[in-house]
Amino acid sequence: MIDIKLLRENPQRFIDGAAAKNINVDITTLLDLDEQKRLLTRQREEHRAEQKRISKEIGPLIGKLKGQLKSANAEEREEISEKLTDLESKPSSLKTEIQRLDNTLAEIEPQWNDLLLHIPQPADDDVPRGTSDDDNVQISTWAPSDFDLSKSFAENRGFEPKPHLELVSELGLADFERGVKMAGTRHYILTGNGMRLQQAMLRYAFDLIINKYEFTPMAVPVILKEDCMVGTGFFPTGRDQAYHIEESNRGSGHDLFLTGTGEVGLMGMYADEILDAKLLPIKMATISTCFRREAGAAGRDTAGLYRIHQFEKVEQVVICKADETESRKWHKEMIGIVEFLLQQLQLPYRLLQCCTADLGAKNADMIDVECWMPGRGELDSEGKPNGGWGETHSASRLYDYQCRRLNMRYRDEDGNTVFAHSLNNTVLASPRILIPLLEMHQQEDGSVAVPACLQPYMNGITMLEPVHAPSM
Repeated sequence: MIDIKLLRENPQRFIDGAAAKNINVDITTLLDLDEQKRLLTRQREEHRAEQKRISKEIGPLIGKLKGQLKSANAEEREEISEKLTDLESKPSSLKTEIQRLDNTLAEIEPQWNDLLLHIPQPADDDVPRGTSDDDNVQISTWAPSDFDLSKSFAENRGFEPKPHLELVSELGLADFERGVKMAGTRHYILTGNGMRLQQAMLRYAFDLIINKYEFTPMAVPVILKEDCMVGTGFFPTGRDQAYHIEESNRGSGHDLFLTGTGEVGLMGMYADEILDAKLLPIKMATISTCFRREAGAAGRDTAGLYRIHQFEKVEQVVICKADETESRKWHKEMIGIVEFLLQQLQLPYRLLQCCTADLGAKNADMIDVECWMPGRGELDSEGKPNGGWGETHSASRLYDYQCRRLNMRYRDEDGNTVFAHSLNNTVLASPRILIPLLEMHQQEDGSVAVPACLQPYMNGITMLEPVHAPSM
């Protein structure tokens, strides 16, 4: 959530920021409602102050007038009676007016709050403007010393690569037909070494983040209240991507939602709290099952492990002081962690600076990490893919956008409460990461080499061997 004070001071910044993100929100209406809200609130407080003042003064005055009434002549009695009537009716009229103002505010506030929740955080000035993810800017690339990204996989390795769908079938790593039978499209079963490999990658990533980089391991709920989804910025705009559990229809007091990332639970822990500034930065990591409906993705990557409804993810979150320099430092460090991990896995990757249109509502900046996947990309004249980049990680800098929505604060050196800053990053998400791992480490005989960093988690297995002859 943005700071409404900043919107009042410089509305054009937020109008331009929303336009740069291709987000349509009626900021003019919000400002009109805000002015009405402030006026009504001021009037209500003035009436309440008057009501409080009168309540202190009216008793003695009424008592005094009633005393005067006993000794007054007829003409004086009429005048005193009028004053008494006026005094006795004033609290009632103030109460009626305060109730009217309360009712009007109650009508305005839902729309005011809804519009405020929809206003995106403006992108940082150094984020490139763009109209779609096609305008994202490549920052850098990395590949193992024995792999030249300017050449095809076949030119590098001396044989044509198989896409991951063939590899998982021949190696007995997944069962898509039974997954679809049980749960519908975009579902799968990891079998045998497929399950073992996924767990090895998750354990390696989790151990790396908590041991080498000293993030605190956490296990948080993945079924959460709507407040957590709104507070972290995934609602209201991303509501169509979440699985909704309508508990209120079954007598529960609130509905629940399956989260699409461990970030929601990690951030929701500290909602409505004032943190001890001495504990900042708070560095947390979790490993959790995640769920996404993939609404609007019909026809895109429907086969295989790329775009699925249920997956496992190691997520890291940093909550730090409200300082842009510190936020930028942590953003850079998070990206460095992912680079180290991918280099240990010997997977070619590139860093992409997301343009304004690809940031989403909550991010001031975001860097995507994409791995090279030989089985993706355009098909050549023989119907074989040329290879392509596929997103595997994303690191976001949010400043106080989430913490303001979650009411997460700390006390600064002067004792003032300040909204903290937050950042998040995908350390590893599987099974998507299995795609580049299998495709890049495949051998000419159909086997797949297990990277050295994963072998201790695979009970010493160094090579995944085909379990049956390749289908013709």
